Amino acid sequence: MTPTVIKIGGGLLGVPGALEAVCATVGALGRREPIVVVPGGGPFADLVRELDRNAGLSADTAHWMAILAMDQYAHMLAERIDGAVLVEESGAVAGELAAGRVAVLAPSRWLRAADPLPHSWDATSDSVAAFVAGALDARRLVLVKPAEVGGDGVDRCFLTVVPAGLEVSVVPWNRFTVPLSSP
Repeated sequence: MTPTVIKIGGGLLGVPGALEAVCATVGALGRREPIVVVPGGGPFADLVRELDRNAGLSADTAHWMAILAMDQYAHMLAERIDGAVLVEESGAVAGELAAGRVAVLAPSRWLRAADPLPHSWDATSDSVAAFVAGALDARRLVLVKPAEVGGDGVDRCFLTVVPAGLEVSVVPWNRFTVPLSSP
């Protein structure tokens, strides 16, 4: 059961109606194919960035606080996506997918065990999603963003983490529909 990994950007929280539309789409997709959701950090991670600027956090502290910010958003997403369940460890993903549920990953426990990313702001939830997609041998990775993005639209670490050959799409939320444009 090869999943599609969908990273839902935390910036959607600042766009009226975006989160509701994306969650509805993910719920519908989850009825058709195995889906693993990786949350962004959004305003939760933005607070960590602000604390880092103002209080001078160590790289390790800022990294783990930002990962925990993703966990917070995961709880919200699991509540709002029809048929979703929160998962906190890699071993729980397959069982939830086999049961037909959308697995929303709260990534801190998994990343504490693996810790594959540099502890800097160069690695964001985009890189976490790429790592998760590789670890799950996903068939594709979709990064849902709050708006049209320039360039490749990913963080600076992403290309060093994303597995070779993985189909990757960066999609603004208002173009994220069922079915996804790629097979």
